[in-house]
Amino acid sequence: MTNTLPTDTEVAGMTPAASFLPRSALQTLLDLLLGQGYQVIGPRLDQGAIVYDSLERVEDLPAGWTEEQGPGLYRLQRRDDDALFGYAVGPHSWKRFLFPPQVNLMRSQQTDDGWRMSEVVQPVVRYAFLGVRACDLAAIAVQDRVFLQSGFVDKVYQQRREQALLIAINCTMAAATCFCTSMGSGPRCQQGYDLGLTELPSGFVVEVGSERGAALAANLPLEPLQDEQDQAAERARQRAVDDIGRRLDRDRVQTVLRERLQHPQWDAVAERCLSCANCTLVCPTCFCTSVDDVTNLTDQEVIRERRWDSCFNFDFSHISGGPVRDQTRSRYRQWLTHKLTTWVDQFGTSGCVGCGRCITWCPVGIDLTVEATLICQDQDADAETRS
Repeated sequence: MTNTLPTDTEVAGMTPAASFLPRSALQTLLDLLLGQGYQVIGPRLDQGAIVYDSLERVEDLPAGWTEEQGPGLYRLQRRDDDALFGYAVGPHSWKRFLFPPQVNLMRSQQTDDGWRMSEVVQPVVRYAFLGVRACDLAAIAVQDRVFLQSGFVDKVYQQRREQALLIAINCTMAAATCFCTSMGSGPRCQQGYDLGLTELPSGFVVEVGSERGAALAANLPLEPLQDEQDQAAERARQRAVDDIGRRLDRDRVQTVLRERLQHPQWDAVAERCLSCANCTLVCPTCFCTSVDDVTNLTDQEVIRERRWDSCFNFDFSHISGGPVRDQTRSRYRQWLTHKLTTWVDQFGTSGCVGCGRCITWCPVGIDLTVEATLICQDQDADAETRS
């Protein structure tokens, strides 16, 4: 199987003028997707958060809900309207559907002729993601580079990615932890989607981003876009830009951070870091895994199982003689320098998209943007590096 994902040039050259989908017709979109055999995944309320899960009805969406976010802080709040997508990002990303937390890769079975090995056939899953933010489009593009374009193709990811339909939602607000403008990944959805939506009180401005999106749009009750709708959508998108207060000097961080491996701030952050791996689990681009062979109770079958892991786990760097990174300081340093600097060396892009999830879901409120800035802007460290 080859990678058949559309290129940016192919998408950009086919994008027609925007149109308008009345809010009352959103169920038509869901019915159309379900009728075409897609499993629709989108935002809904569960366990005090806005998460991504299966949808069948518009009523499943978190109408009138938003979030309060900060370092180590997440709370649901009621909005003063009934917006369906009036939130930023929750604890889930689309990574768990394209790159599942646990998957069986191989099976070995004992037979009369010895052990027989076979590849586990993965189920064909056709996902339609509804509500993909710009930062998560960027994260999917990052994982495309890792799993499809870096010389090694991950078959599980490839199968799910090629089948996935992406319906993006432009942000009309930002959380206090967002810094996508610094990473060049949002909040405006620019590419990588099949359909792009901007929510207004009466409906959605619709932009087509791919051939599949165009085919889908052709079966929707779209209306011509009015000038006032277009202008209202632009104002709504600009609100998200204006809301973003966090900043990170991406260029300076990429060039300086790796030179500060002995900076005292690594010790300071290690005193707070629990090495719990929350940041890597909620990150939409982290891809560390471990592979284990698991036997059944009769010892006649062995399953090779791949599951998410984290560079924050003590044994993740274990080799003969013990773990390479046996201190929290070294594990946090490995994560941050890889995410913001050496990821660029490997894959030609940063591993961070500025979604802010790692800040929100850190139990002790460690802020990636603060830590990187402290390390990269300290003048004493500049002098130390030059000497």
